[in-house]
Amino acid sequence: MQIEIATRATEELWDAFQGLVPQLTSNNPPPSRDDLAALVKSESSTLIIARADNSSIIGAACVTVYRVPTGIRAIIEDVIVAESARGLGIGEALVQRCLDIARGKGAKGVSLTSNPKREAANKLYQKMGFRKRETNAYYFKF
Repeated sequence: MQIEIATRATEELWDAFQGLVPQLTSNNPPPSRDDLAALVKSESSTLIIARADNSSIIGAACVTVYRVPTGIRAIIEDVIVAESARGLGIGEALVQRCLDIARGKGAKGVSLTSNPKREAANKLYQKMGFRKRETNAYYFKF
């Protein structure tokens, strides 16, 4: 397995997301080619991918680091590991790379959310040191 930062929105990357995103959610479609290109070029977001030994993309995660009046914040989003590759430490490696990037950019901590139904993912995050926050999460849909 190899963990790397995606630096170009290649056809291979786009193809990988067509298969990975449906394994994460049915609420949102995979990114368009333009959206993927914008993500890879973003100054605040870093897209991390995991490659199998045969170099195929088998996982991804995104970390966003941004400044607010009270400091530098970071959030990890869309941690996805292909169903066929789960249980091999790929999710942990992706999250660890995200943590390293956020720390390197000055964040004092990192937030993430996970659907309670994703039991393995929630156990992983707790094992890695994430703690449940006592807060209300809100979402405004346009």
